[in-house]
Amino acid sequence: MRYGITGASGQLGREVATLLLEVVDAADVVLTTRNPNALAEFAGRGVDLRVADFEDLPSLTRAFDGIDSLLLISTDRVGDRVAGHLAAIDAAANAGVGHLVYTSVPNPVEDNPALPAPDHLATEKALQERGFAWTSLRNNLYSELQVPSLVHAAASGTLVVNSGEGRAAYVTRGDCAAAAVGALTARGERNVAYDISGPQALSAYDLAELAGAHVEVVQVDDAEFVAALIDSGLPEHAANLIASFGVATRQGYLAEVTTAVHDLTGRQPTPLDQLIRSAPQH
Repeated sequence: MRYGITGASGQLGREVATLLLEVVDAADVVLTTRNPNALAEFAGRGVDLRVADFEDLPSLTRAFDGIDSLLLISTDRVGDRVAGHLAAIDAAANAGVGHLVYTSVPNPVEDNPALPAPDHLATEKALQERGFAWTSLRNNLYSELQVPSLVHAAASGTLVVNSGEGRAAYVTRGDCAAAAVGALTARGERNVAYDISGPQALSAYDLAELAGAHVEVVQVDDAEFVAALIDSGLPEHAANLIASFGVATRQGYLAEVTTAVHDLTGRQPTPLDQLIRSAPQH
């Protein structure tokens, strides 16, 4: 079996590659990226590095040649990535890939207000229609992304949110990477969507308690939240993206807690409070 990872120079891709190399031979691993120089350390271990450009179908077909199980990591071009994803799916089919694993989001349905949801809905639909075995990993919000805001909340005494009473089942990037390795190496089932969650669904009030007993939750509407994020230095597109996940949390799209991490890895997911305690800046 040969295993492939797209976008391998990104944070998730690197973590998946590192964990994959713990369970399979380096000669059986193919890492694809636009910039192979960024993965030089893996080449030194005997991994096959290949150039792959989602805007160049022939390059994708060459990059995926000989791969049996491929992890397609969704790109970061929210709202402008479906064509690239579909090209990668077509290339995987052309190259004879037998199993494609895709990183998605919880509840990629039409009513989900999270801005990335339509991209994932379209990609999952194409994946399921293509005829080969597939697995969708619907990763919840990364726990690591909550740490800076909780550190800030601890310093300021307030946690400003637009998530209302909603909850999210935050999951670490490491657990998502481990789940991806499990799916790639056939630990899980085929033609199944897994909701990759942490062990608990937490509200803003739970987050405030983790940040410190003195932290107050300040609920604002969506427009105020976007404005506050922009005032803090974020670009407008990033502020709108974050706010959309707040709306999705408020409406219950991120609250489901599952056993998927254990099912795919054999280990329990990492609680957010454990991650916060281990964060060097906290």
